[in-house]
Amino acid sequence: MTQGLVTCRTAEAAKKLGVSRQTLLRWFAERRITEVRRDHNNWRIFSDHDIERIMREIRGNDVAKQ
Repeated sequence: MTQGLVTCRTAEAAKKLGVSRQTLLRWFAERRITEVRRDHNNWRIFSDHDIERIMREIRGNDVAKQ
């Protein structure tokens, strides 16, 4: 677990962000958002803080495109 914060995997994080899993993975591939911690199997683990940060990053990217 990440410093006592609630954590989730990619599919659940995408649901919290209101996007598909594929969209979230594409954002990582395109480097629209910064990476998150990974577990011993190299799977991404999202904390509540990560979800909030990603929301801010995406909002910032959308504003910059206008």
